[in-house]
Amino acid sequence: MAGATAGRAGGRRGRRPVVTLPHLRRLLRQRSVVRFGSLLLLLGLLGLALLVVQPDLASAPRLVDRLGPAAPVAAVLGGALLMVALVPRTLITVAWGALFGPLGGAGYTLAAALVAAGLGFAVGRMLGRDFVAERVRGRLARLDGWFSRQSVLGVITVRLLPVGGFGLVSYGYGTTGARVLPFLVGSVLASVPSAFGYAAIGAAVADPDEFNWLAVAPASFGLVAAAVLVARWRRAERAHRQRSAAAAPD
Repeated sequence: MAGATAGRAGGRRGRRPVVTLPHLRRLLRQRSVVRFGSLLLLLGLLGLALLVVQPDLASAPRLVDRLGPAAPVAAVLGGALLMVALVPRTLITVAWGALFGPLGGAGYTLAAALVAAGLGFAVGRMLGRDFVAERVRGRLARLDGWFSRQSVLGVITVRLLPVGGFGLVSYGYGTTGARVLPFLVGSVLASVPSAFGYAAIGAAVADPDEFNWLAVAPASFGLVAAAVLVARWRRAERAHRQRSAAAAPD
């Protein structure tokens, strides 16, 4: 008898909760749920647009000539919007290097990355932060706390990991408790090495005879700086864990 009762109790515990229509209606009346759903819908539509839209790259040089002095501003704002729309930053950097040269392409891409990081973070914070803060528990809550305490070096480390595109990571950071200033600074610093490298590749493809490979030098400095920053951050994290373990009561 006891075994049968325990079996029924275990079966009830093993069942998944059934989402009923009234429960779904209550969820949809919660603003945080509606906003988070809007964020997911936005990301889905942007992903679909990437598959459907075919840009006319051949007309880009003529467009830059027509814009004249306004071309750099258009490159920064246009690049930012493309990154927010989940277009890979690598493709934008190569294209901007072909259009504006290695240094100009890298500089405009970095400025666009700063704007895109701010826009993506703001949208993620507005649409997704309340939903995440209300529902994270256990390990996810500790992970959210880690993002809240994250420094510039932590942001650089996450940005250098192949965990997602530039725009997607920006949206994701907005849903956490991360602070905006370290996020923006870390996002730009993490973009420096690849910005100069890929812009140089784009410039070499567009005009191989006129290309000066000394323009790639900033990329090497950026790679060294990124490696040093990551190494210092890892040492600091290891020292913090050791101090915490030493301070813990026996």
